[in-house]
Amino acid sequence: MPHIGARRVPGLRRGEVAALAGVSVEYYSKLERGAIAGVSASVLDAIARALQLDDAERAHLFHLAHAADGTSAGMRPRRRPGKRWTPRPSLQWVLDKFTAPAIVRNGRMDLLASNHLGRAMHAALYDAAAGGQPSFARFTFLNLDAAHDFYPDWGGAADTCIAILRTEAGRDPHDKDLHDLVGELSTRSDEFRRRWSAHNVRYHGAGTKHFHHHDVGDLQLAYESVDMISEPGLTLTLYAAEPGSPTAHALELLASWTAVINDATENAHQAT
Repeated sequence: MPHIGARRVPGLRRGEVAALAGVSVEYYSKLERGAIAGVSASVLDAIARALQLDDAERAHLFHLAHAADGTSAGMRPRRRPGKRWTPRPSLQWVLDKFTAPAIVRNGRMDLLASNHLGRAMHAALYDAAAGGQPSFARFTFLNLDAAHDFYPDWGGAADTCIAILRTEAGRDPHDKDLHDLVGELSTRSDEFRRRWSAHNVRYHGAGTKHFHHHDVGDLQLAYESVDMISEPGLTLTLYAAEPGSPTAHALELLASWTAVINDATENAHQAT
């Protein structure tokens, strides 16, 4: 772009984006206002390149365009309203075979299933749910004392939670349960409302997370998240500690406690 002097704010001007994308300023202004139905994939690609969007942001742009022209309507999975999802027995068997924490969540950040160690690691979420559906989003923004204790980097965890919800909102903008969740959190949490207005999206596939467990202390865990082909919209996340690390020893301790509790519970059931 030619040098045109000092800018009052960072970033490209509207006319510069239009020029880089190869469209008229008038047409780009229309897209900017949300009149995006019918826009071609080549124009969306050009705008994504001009704005230097990453993969998650580019996918979000295409999802919004598909939602605007209705082409995504037939791709949305059918849901049975009012029925709480439960894992198939075979899926639970698979989760229980993992010796490290394993969980399943949806795009609304509901914690849907876990193995024994995954449940023990996320005990704070289950406690906050009080027998209901554990929710990372509600826990993070509505149970602040417990969430700040569980997440040493609460701000990073909050931003990640928001970005996943925003990504899901683009992928399935007609999800009533997600609309209700966003409305609830926007009403009850200033932190959520401020972060939601930033419109950040991201993929959440792999990395390292830090937790503080009230029984075994600080945990530094690598994670890998994969989309479940058999259950569209659900994500399986596996955690692992570096072998021989303090976190590995802490997980071993937590696993031993969990095994004792599970054995005691099973014996009590057999006695009755």
